[in-house]
Amino acid sequence: MATVTYDEATRVYPGADVASVDKLNIDIQDGEFLVLVGPSGSGKSTALRMLAGLEEVNEGRILIGDRDVTNLSPKDRDVAMVFQNYALYPHMTVADNMGFALKIAGVPKSEIRSRVVEAAKILDLEPFLDRKPKALSGGQRQRVAMGRAIVRSPQVFLMDEPLSNLDAKLRVQTRTQIASLQRRLGVTTVYVTHDQVEAMTMGDRVAVLKDGLLQQLDTPRRMYDHPNNVFVAGFIGSPAMNLLEVPVAEGGVKLGSIVHPVKRDPLTKTGNTVIVGIRPEDLTPATEGGIPVEVDVVEELGADAYVYGRTNVGGEEDKQIVARVDGRQVPDKGQMIHFVPKGEGDHLHLFDPESGERLGD
Repeated sequence: MATVTYDEATRVYPGADVASVDKLNIDIQDGEFLVLVGPSGSGKSTALRMLAGLEEVNEGRILIGDRDVTNLSPKDRDVAMVFQNYALYPHMTVADNMGFALKIAGVPKSEIRSRVVEAAKILDLEPFLDRKPKALSGGQRQRVAMGRAIVRSPQVFLMDEPLSNLDAKLRVQTRTQIASLQRRLGVTTVYVTHDQVEAMTMGDRVAVLKDGLLQQLDTPRRMYDHPNNVFVAGFIGSPAMNLLEVPVAEGGVKLGSIVHPVKRDPLTKTGNTVIVGIRPEDLTPATEGGIPVEVDVVEELGADAYVYGRTNVGGEEDKQIVARVDGRQVPDKGQMIHFVPKGEGDHLHLFDPESGERLGD
Protein backbone atom coordinates (compact mmCIF):
# COMPACT_ATOMS: atom_id res chain seq x y z
CA MET A 1 0.00 0.00 0.00
CA ALA A 2 1.16 3.53 -0.68
CA THR A 3 0.28 7.15 -1.19
CA VAL A 4 -0.05 8.55 -4.72
CA THR A 5 0.92 12.08 -5.75
CA TYR A 6 0.20 13.97 -8.95
CA ASP A 7 2.63 16.91 -8.90
CA GLU A 8 1.84 19.42 -11.67
CA ALA A 9 1.32 16.37 -13.93
CA THR A 10 0.59 17.37 -17.53
CA ARG A 11 -0.15 15.40 -20.69
CA VAL A 12 -0.24 17.00 -24.15
CA TYR A 13 -0.92 14.61 -27.01
CA PRO A 14 1.23 15.06 -30.15
CA GLY A 15 -0.35 17.62 -32.47
CA ALA A 16 -2.75 18.92 -29.81
CA ASP A 17 -2.93 22.63 -28.96
CA VAL A 18 -4.15 22.15 -25.40
CA ALA A 19 -3.25 19.74 -22.64
CA SER A 20 -5.53 16.76 -22.03
CA VAL A 21 -4.44 16.91 -18.38
CA ASP A 22 -3.15 20.30 -17.27
CA LYS A 23 -0.95 20.72 -14.16
CA LEU A 24 -2.86 18.16 -12.08
CA ASN A 25 -2.13 18.30 -8.34
CA ILE A 26 -3.65 15.56 -6.16
CA ASP A 27 -2.36 13.90 -2.98
CA ILE A 28 -4.00 10.50 -2.42
CA GLN A 29 -3.66 9.01 1.06
CA ASP A 30 -2.54 5.47 1.84
CA GLY A 31 -5.60 3.20 1.63
CA GLU A 32 -7.85 5.93 0.21
CA PHE A 33 -10.50 5.32 -2.46
CA LEU A 34 -10.28 8.31 -4.81
CA VAL A 35 -12.69 8.72 -7.72
CA LEU A 36 -11.83 10.76 -10.82
CA VAL A 37 -15.08 11.90 -12.43
CA GLY A 38 -16.02 14.17 -15.29
CA PRO A 39 -17.73 14.23 -18.69
CA SER A 40 -16.28 12.64 -21.81
CA GLY A 41 -13.02 14.35 -22.77
CA SER A 42 -12.37 15.75 -19.30
CA GLY A 43 -9.01 13.99 -18.96
CA LYS A 44 -9.93 11.51 -16.22
CA SER A 45 -8.90 8.35 -18.11
CA THR A 46 -5.72 10.07 -19.34
CA ALA A 47 -4.84 10.95 -15.73
CA LEU A 48 -5.31 7.30 -14.72
CA ARG A 49 -3.23 6.05 -17.65
CA MET A 50 -0.46 8.49 -16.71
CA LEU A 51 -0.37 6.88 -13.28
CA ALA A 52 -0.33 3.41 -14.86
CA GLY A 53 2.55 4.35 -17.16
CA LEU A 54 0.43 3.94 -20.30
CA GLU A 55 0.62 7.67 -21.14
CA GLU A 56 3.68 9.89 -21.13
CA VAL A 57 3.95 12.69 -18.56
CA ASN A 58 5.14 15.77 -20.50
CA GLU A 59 5.59 18.01 -17.46
CA GLY A 60 5.51 17.52 -13.71
CA ARG A 61 5.81 14.14 -12.03
CA ILE A 62 3.94 11.25 -10.43
CA LEU A 63 4.96 9.55 -7.19
CA ILE A 64 3.85 6.26 -5.65
CA GLY A 65 4.90 6.40 -2.03
CA ASP A 66 8.21 8.25 -1.98
CA ARG A 67 9.24 6.83 -5.37
CA ASP A 68 9.16 8.97 -8.50
CA VAL A 69 7.60 6.68 -11.14
CA THR A 70 7.21 9.32 -13.87
CA ASN A 71 9.64 7.60 -16.23
CA LEU A 72 9.22 3.99 -15.08
CA SER A 73 7.60 1.34 -17.29
CA PRO A 74 4.16 0.04 -16.23
CA LYS A 75 5.57 -3.29 -14.95
CA ASP A 76 7.90 -1.47 -12.56
CA ARG A 77 5.22 0.63 -10.85
CA ASP A 78 3.59 -2.07 -8.72
CA VAL A 79 0.06 -1.17 -9.78
CA ALA A 80 -2.79 -3.39 -11.03
CA MET A 81 -5.38 -2.12 -13.50
CA VAL A 82 -8.97 -3.23 -14.00
CA PHE A 83 -10.28 -2.29 -17.45
CA GLN A 84 -13.77 -1.54 -18.74
CA ASN A 85 -13.78 -4.53 -21.12
CA TYR A 86 -12.41 -7.07 -18.58
CA ALA A 87 -9.46 -8.02 -20.92
CA LEU A 88 -9.67 -11.73 -20.04
CA TYR A 89 -7.99 -14.47 -22.09
CA PRO A 90 -10.87 -16.48 -23.61
CA HIS A 91 -8.88 -19.75 -23.93
CA MET A 92 -7.84 -19.76 -20.24
CA THR A 93 -9.85 -20.84 -17.21
CA VAL A 94 -10.81 -18.36 -14.52
CA ALA A 95 -7.98 -19.65 -12.30
CA ASP A 96 -5.42 -19.31 -15.11
CA ASN A 97 -6.63 -15.80 -15.93
CA MET A 98 -6.33 -14.72 -12.31
CA GLY A 99 -2.87 -16.20 -11.89
CA PHE A 100 -1.38 -15.33 -15.28
CA ALA A 101 0.59 -12.26 -14.15
CA LEU A 102 2.11 -14.28 -11.31
CA LYS A 103 3.05 -17.08 -13.72
CA ILE A 104 4.84 -14.58 -15.99
CA ALA A 105 6.65 -13.21 -12.92
CA GLY A 106 7.96 -16.71 -12.13
CA VAL A 107 6.00 -17.25 -8.92
CA PRO A 108 5.88 -20.96 -7.89
CA LYS A 109 2.73 -22.88 -8.93
CA SER A 110 1.77 -23.70 -5.35
CA GLU A 111 1.85 -20.05 -4.32
CA ILE A 112 -0.10 -19.01 -7.41
CA ARG A 113 -2.82 -21.55 -6.61
CA SER A 114 -2.95 -20.44 -2.98
CA ARG A 115 -3.30 -16.75 -3.88
CA VAL A 116 -5.88 -17.46 -6.60
CA VAL A 117 -8.04 -19.55 -4.23
CA GLU A 118 -7.78 -16.86 -1.54
CA ALA A 119 -8.91 -14.16 -3.98
CA ALA A 120 -11.69 -16.42 -5.30
CA LYS A 121 -13.04 -16.83 -1.76
CA ILE A 122 -13.14 -13.06 -1.28
CA LEU A 123 -14.98 -12.62 -4.61
CA ASP A 124 -17.28 -15.68 -4.39
CA LEU A 125 -15.64 -17.15 -7.50
CA GLU A 126 -14.63 -20.57 -6.11
CA PRO A 127 -17.29 -22.52 -8.08
CA PHE A 128 -16.12 -20.94 -11.35
CA LEU A 129 -12.33 -21.44 -11.20
CA ASP A 130 -12.33 -24.17 -13.86
CA ARG A 131 -14.70 -22.36 -16.24
CA LYS A 132 -13.78 -20.29 -19.29
CA PRO A 133 -14.83 -16.60 -19.42
CA LYS A 134 -17.52 -17.31 -22.08
CA ALA A 135 -19.40 -19.39 -19.49
CA LEU A 136 -19.65 -16.45 -17.08
CA SER A 137 -22.01 -13.50 -16.79
CA GLY A 138 -20.76 -9.92 -17.20
CA GLY A 139 -20.69 -9.39 -13.44
CA GLN A 140 -18.73 -12.61 -12.89
CA ARG A 141 -16.20 -11.63 -15.57
CA GLN A 142 -15.67 -8.30 -13.87
CA ARG A 143 -15.04 -10.10 -10.58
CA VAL A 144 -12.45 -12.26 -12.34
CA ALA A 145 -10.74 -9.08 -13.56
CA MET A 146 -10.81 -7.82 -9.97
CA GLY A 147 -9.37 -11.13 -8.78
CA ARG A 148 -6.52 -10.87 -11.24
CA ALA A 149 -5.64 -7.49 -9.71
CA ILE A 150 -5.98 -8.76 -6.11
CA VAL A 151 -3.67 -11.77 -6.48
CA ARG A 152 -0.81 -9.47 -7.49
CA SER A 153 -0.99 -7.67 -4.10
CA PRO A 154 -0.13 -4.31 -5.70
CA GLN A 155 0.46 -1.02 -3.91
CA VAL A 156 -2.31 0.66 -5.95
CA PHE A 157 -5.47 -0.51 -7.73
CA LEU A 158 -6.39 1.43 -10.90
CA MET A 159 -9.94 1.04 -12.24
CA ASP A 160 -11.02 2.52 -15.57
CA GLU A 161 -14.86 2.60 -15.76
CA PRO A 162 -15.06 -1.08 -14.72
CA LEU A 163 -18.86 -1.12 -14.46
CA SER A 164 -19.75 0.51 -17.79
CA ASN A 165 -20.57 -2.79 -19.51
CA LEU A 166 -22.98 -3.99 -16.82
CA ASP A 167 -26.73 -3.45 -16.72
CA ALA A 168 -28.14 -0.92 -14.25
CA LYS A 169 -29.13 -3.35 -11.48
CA LEU A 170 -25.86 -5.29 -11.62
CA ARG A 171 -23.90 -2.04 -11.70
CA VAL A 172 -25.42 -0.95 -8.37
CA GLN A 173 -24.74 -4.36 -6.83
CA THR A 174 -21.15 -4.54 -8.12
CA ARG A 175 -20.18 -1.03 -7.07
CA THR A 176 -21.22 -1.92 -3.52
CA GLN A 177 -19.06 -5.05 -3.70
CA ILE A 178 -16.05 -3.10 -5.03
CA ALA A 179 -16.31 -0.40 -2.34
CA SER A 180 -16.68 -3.04 0.40
CA LEU A 181 -13.79 -5.07 -0.98
CA GLN A 182 -11.49 -2.04 -1.18
CA ARG A 183 -12.18 -1.13 2.44
CA ARG A 184 -11.48 -4.72 3.52
CA LEU A 185 -8.20 -4.92 1.60
CA GLY A 186 -7.15 -1.35 2.43
CA VAL A 187 -5.38 -0.89 -0.92
CA THR A 188 -5.06 2.64 -2.29
CA THR A 189 -7.47 2.83 -5.23
CA VAL A 190 -7.92 5.34 -8.06
CA TYR A 191 -11.24 4.82 -9.85
CA VAL A 192 -12.39 6.53 -13.04
CA THR A 193 -16.05 7.00 -13.96
CA HIS A 194 -18.31 9.39 -15.87
CA ASP A 195 -21.20 8.49 -13.55
CA GLN A 196 -21.38 11.04 -10.73
CA VAL A 197 -23.74 8.79 -8.70
CA GLU A 198 -21.04 6.10 -8.78
CA ALA A 199 -18.48 8.70 -7.70
CA MET A 200 -20.58 9.97 -4.80
CA THR A 201 -21.48 6.53 -3.45
CA MET A 202 -18.03 4.91 -3.72
CA GLY A 203 -15.31 7.49 -3.13
CA ASP A 204 -13.71 8.64 0.13
CA ARG A 205 -12.94 11.74 -1.92
CA VAL A 206 -13.95 12.80 -5.42
CA ALA A 207 -11.91 14.78 -7.97
CA VAL A 208 -14.01 16.51 -10.64
CA LEU A 209 -12.21 17.25 -13.92
CA LYS A 210 -13.25 19.38 -16.87
CA ASP A 211 -11.13 20.03 -19.98
CA GLY A 212 -8.10 18.58 -18.23
CA LEU A 213 -8.36 20.92 -15.24
CA LEU A 214 -9.17 19.92 -11.66
CA GLN A 215 -12.37 21.73 -10.66
CA GLN A 216 -12.73 20.44 -7.10
CA LEU A 217 -11.26 17.75 -4.84
CA ASP A 218 -13.39 17.01 -1.80
CA THR A 219 -15.48 14.51 0.12
CA PRO A 220 -18.80 13.63 -1.56
CA ARG A 221 -20.79 15.45 1.16
CA ARG A 222 -18.69 18.61 1.04
CA MET A 223 -18.84 18.65 -2.77
CA TYR A 224 -22.62 18.30 -2.71
CA ASP A 225 -23.11 21.02 -0.11
CA HIS A 226 -20.35 23.43 -1.23
CA PRO A 227 -19.61 23.12 -4.96
CA ASN A 228 -16.71 25.37 -5.98
CA ASN A 229 -18.27 26.59 -9.21
CA VAL A 230 -21.21 26.37 -11.58
CA PHE A 231 -19.78 23.35 -13.40
CA VAL A 232 -19.42 21.23 -10.24
CA ALA A 233 -22.83 22.42 -9.00
CA GLY A 234 -24.51 21.27 -12.21
CA PHE A 235 -22.53 18.04 -12.51
CA ILE A 236 -22.76 16.63 -8.98
CA GLY A 237 -26.23 15.57 -7.87
CA SER A 238 -29.05 13.62 -9.47
CA PRO A 239 -31.22 15.29 -10.60
CA ALA A 240 -28.81 18.19 -11.14
CA MET A 241 -28.90 21.43 -9.18
CA ASN A 242 -31.15 24.15 -10.63
CA LEU A 243 -29.07 27.14 -11.79
CA LEU A 244 -30.94 30.39 -12.42
CA GLU A 245 -29.51 33.83 -13.19
CA VAL A 246 -31.68 36.27 -11.24
CA PRO A 247 -31.61 39.97 -10.28
CA VAL A 248 -29.93 41.13 -7.07
CA ALA A 249 -32.44 43.00 -4.89
CA GLU A 250 -32.34 44.93 -1.64
CA GLY A 251 -31.92 42.34 1.10
CA GLY A 252 -31.46 39.32 -1.16
CA VAL A 253 -32.21 37.91 -4.60
CA LYS A 254 -35.40 38.26 -6.62
CA LEU A 255 -37.03 34.90 -7.31
CA GLY A 256 -40.12 35.54 -9.36
CA SER A 257 -42.48 37.65 -7.27
CA ILE A 258 -40.53 37.43 -4.00
CA VAL A 259 -37.20 38.64 -2.65
CA HIS A 260 -35.50 35.77 -0.88
CA PRO A 261 -33.11 36.89 1.88
CA VAL A 262 -29.42 35.96 1.62
CA LYS A 263 -26.29 37.22 3.34
CA ARG A 264 -25.25 40.54 1.93
CA ASP A 265 -21.49 39.89 1.80
CA PRO A 266 -21.44 37.57 -1.24
CA LEU A 267 -23.71 39.91 -3.22
CA THR A 268 -21.20 42.77 -2.93
CA LYS A 269 -18.84 40.76 -5.17
CA THR A 270 -21.18 40.62 -8.15
CA GLY A 271 -23.12 43.04 -10.36
CA ASN A 272 -26.86 43.40 -10.88
CA THR A 273 -27.44 39.67 -11.30
CA VAL A 274 -26.24 36.51 -9.62
CA ILE A 275 -26.51 32.80 -10.45
CA VAL A 276 -28.56 31.05 -7.79
CA GLY A 277 -28.23 27.30 -7.34
CA ILE A 278 -31.05 25.37 -5.66
CA ARG A 279 -31.18 21.59 -5.23
CA PRO A 280 -34.52 19.97 -6.24
CA GLU A 281 -35.09 18.82 -2.64
CA ASP A 282 -34.61 22.40 -1.36
CA LEU A 283 -37.67 23.74 -3.19
CA THR A 284 -41.07 23.57 -1.56
CA PRO A 285 -44.50 24.29 -3.09
CA ALA A 286 -46.09 27.66 -2.24
CA THR A 287 -49.73 28.70 -2.40
CA GLU A 288 -48.75 31.89 -4.19
CA GLY A 289 -45.65 33.93 -5.05
CA GLY A 290 -42.16 32.60 -5.60
CA ILE A 291 -40.88 30.82 -8.70
CA PRO A 292 -43.66 30.10 -11.21
CA VAL A 293 -43.21 26.69 -12.87
CA GLU A 294 -45.20 25.23 -15.75
CA VAL A 295 -45.13 21.44 -15.31
CA ASP A 296 -43.86 19.44 -18.31
CA VAL A 297 -43.23 16.00 -16.82
CA VAL A 298 -43.78 14.34 -13.45
CA GLU A 299 -41.49 11.44 -12.59
CA GLU A 300 -43.23 9.36 -9.92
CA LEU A 301 -40.91 7.23 -7.77
CA GLY A 302 -43.31 6.10 -5.04
CA ALA A 303 -42.75 8.10 -1.86
CA ASP A 304 -41.23 10.98 -3.84
CA ALA A 305 -41.80 12.51 -7.25
CA TYR A 306 -39.77 14.90 -9.38
CA VAL A 307 -41.49 17.74 -11.19
CA TYR A 308 -39.73 18.85 -14.38
CA GLY A 309 -40.91 22.17 -15.72
CA ARG A 310 -40.06 25.60 -17.12
CA THR A 311 -39.76 28.97 -15.44
CA ASN A 312 -38.79 32.51 -16.35
CA VAL A 313 -37.47 34.45 -13.38
CA GLY A 314 -34.51 36.42 -14.66
CA GLY A 315 -34.53 36.96 -18.38
CA GLU A 316 -36.18 36.45 -21.72
CA GLU A 317 -35.61 32.69 -22.00
CA ASP A 318 -37.45 29.95 -20.16
CA LYS A 319 -35.18 27.82 -17.96
CA GLN A 320 -35.59 24.16 -17.05
CA ILE A 321 -36.22 23.53 -13.35
CA VAL A 322 -36.64 20.38 -11.25
CA ALA A 323 -38.29 20.08 -7.84
CA ARG A 324 -38.88 17.13 -5.53
CA VAL A 325 -42.44 16.84 -4.19
CA ASP A 326 -44.54 14.41 -2.18
CA GLY A 327 -45.16 11.34 -4.34
CA ARG A 328 -48.78 11.19 -3.18
CA GLN A 329 -49.59 14.80 -4.07
CA VAL A 330 -48.25 15.32 -7.58
CA PRO A 331 -49.34 18.15 -9.88
CA ASP A 332 -50.82 17.61 -13.35
CA LYS A 333 -48.87 18.12 -16.55
CA GLY A 334 -49.40 21.64 -17.85
CA GLN A 335 -50.35 22.95 -14.40
CA MET A 336 -48.75 26.20 -13.19
CA ILE A 337 -47.40 25.93 -9.64
CA HIS A 338 -45.09 28.05 -7.48
CA PHE A 339 -42.03 27.07 -5.48
CA VAL A 340 -39.97 28.85 -2.84
CA PRO A 341 -36.60 27.81 -1.35
CA LYS A 342 -36.58 26.22 2.08
CA GLY A 343 -35.11 28.24 4.95
CA GLU A 344 -33.64 31.72 4.75
CA GLY A 345 -30.81 31.35 2.29
CA ASP A 346 -29.26 28.27 3.93
CA HIS A 347 -30.15 26.15 0.92
CA LEU A 348 -29.14 28.66 -1.75
CA HIS A 349 -25.79 28.55 -3.55
CA LEU A 350 -24.57 31.80 -5.11
CA PHE A 351 -22.20 31.98 -8.10
CA ASP A 352 -20.63 34.83 -10.04
CA PRO A 353 -22.30 35.14 -13.50
CA GLU A 354 -18.98 36.01 -15.17
CA SER A 355 -16.50 33.56 -13.66
CA GLY A 356 -18.92 30.89 -12.46
CA GLU A 357 -17.05 30.75 -9.15
CA ARG A 358 -18.80 30.30 -5.82
CA LEU A 359 -19.63 33.40 -3.82
CA GLY A 360 -19.43 33.27 -0.03
CA ASP A 361 -18.82 30.21 2.17
